[in-house]
Amino acid sequence: MIRIITHARLAALRQDAAQAREQKREVQASADGAYARHVRAVHDLTAEAEAADDKAAEADARAHELRQALDQANIHLAAARASGIEQAARIEALSGDLDAMAEAVVLLHYGKLHSVHPDRPAAERHAASFGVGPGGWSPAADRPAAESAWLISPLREWAVADGGDAG
Repeated sequence: MIRIITHARLAALRQDAAQAREQKREVQASADGAYARHVRAVHDLTAEAEAADDKAAEADARAHELRQALDQANIHLAAARASGIEQAARIEALSGDLDAMAEAVVLLHYGKLHSVHPDRPAAERHAASFGVGPGGWSPAADRPAAESAWLISPLREWAVADGGDAG
């Protein structure tokens, strides 16, 4: 089949083809613009993701440093608590010793320190082992301690009277 195309028809077809090419250029330009925006958005998002990864890595490193510092602080705190508990136990023991020493007495022989005892009966028993009888004690106020063969005095009075020098 043969078709005869007129000049007007050919001009109309050329015009349709030109419009189609123009429409194709517009669609291509629009697609190119959309692709360029997409590439820019992907680039921007990738940069943001990398920056976020860097910040996360920095935060992880800082958290690790802080965890180590916290662990060290906990070690020091535990040591300080143990030391405090130990010191409290020592204070308690010393307080008990101090309470026990409240009744302590010294046994003097001619004014010189002979021995320290927890109480007067213990000092008298010790002196009795040297042959001192129950009536062999002189009151401290009767005469100077250096003139008394055996004398029992409360430890705190003797320490104050002697200037605190136990030797």
